[in-house]
Amino acid sequence: MPVRVAIVGVTGYAGGELARILLRHPEVQLVAAVARSKQGESLRDVQPHLHGAPASLVIGSDVGDAEVVFTALPAGEAAKQAPAWLAEGRAIIDIGSDFRLRDPKDYERWYRYTHPAPELLKEAVYGLTELTRPHIRGARIIANPGCYPTATLLALAPALKAGLIENDLIVDAKSGVSGAGHTVDEAFLYGTIDESVRPYGVPGHRHTPEIAQQAEALTGRAQRLTFTPHLVPMNRGLIASCYASLRSGVTAAQITDAYRTAYAEEPFVRITSSFPATKATLGSNWCLVYPVVDDSTGRLVVFGVIDNLVKGAAGSAVQNMNAMRGLPETTGLEALPLWP
Repeated sequence: MPVRVAIVGVTGYAGGELARILLRHPEVQLVAAVARSKQGESLRDVQPHLHGAPASLVIGSDVGDAEVVFTALPAGEAAKQAPAWLAEGRAIIDIGSDFRLRDPKDYERWYRYTHPAPELLKEAVYGLTELTRPHIRGARIIANPGCYPTATLLALAPALKAGLIENDLIVDAKSGVSGAGHTVDEAFLYGTIDESVRPYGVPGHRHTPEIAQQAEALTGRAQRLTFTPHLVPMNRGLIASCYASLRSGVTAAQITDAYRTAYAEEPFVRITSSFPATKATLGSNWCLVYPVVDDSTGRLVVFGVIDNLVKGAAGSAVQNMNAMRGLPETTGLEALPLWP
């Protein structure tokens, strides 16, 4: 029997990307498309790329008989509804930020709200599948990683886990404007973003504590982190350029071995032979990683590249669902990137 799923927040970019993937997933039945706006309208009429969705799939307010609920909602909204869904025996995969941080006080500091269901934070599994796979199978709540943390952590994880770098990380990241969602703001108008690159959210970007938390989980050591995101004038794509000092005596050969070993069996992470381009992941669940050792400075420079709406959101969520339900992780995610 197919897994019955619902998407809550289906009218946004991430929700629409989820629908695109799940409608073609051979082991899934999309039984409910939920949103506050456009209720009563057919999903295929609301999301312009979903022409193949059945006309009967109408946007509503209820998740129906879904076994798994995907949430793509503003901060704080999924956590308000989660206790009721869990009580009904449903599992939740949250693409938003509501379950990523373990300490409820971090939501007050970084998100400026009091968490609606702090008792669920200890239960939620952080869903960067490649790093937390043993905990995902059978989980009731999966916190999908943010897009920047996904690229950053996959880029740095092998070096962190092997103890090859110091506890002082610098991340310079750049993302396309779809990462901001359906935001009607002057900052995202074509005339504002075209032919322009700008940093934002420094030093208080909400993904900072998430990256630091998971880096510490990999090493058992608190991490000093400088994270600087930038908005670049493209629709999709994200690159995280990460810098860290090598521990004394660490060689380039050790770095190469650590990365090749860490990702040898991963279906969606590839160590590239040259500098990766964001477009090389377009529309796919791939993460491309390229580590370089700068002998002159004793630093590791490593790049992580993803499509922010797929591996950085919807694709990662589906990979987590596959792992949760005991399906091959690649199911429904086999599409190769588009080029050019």
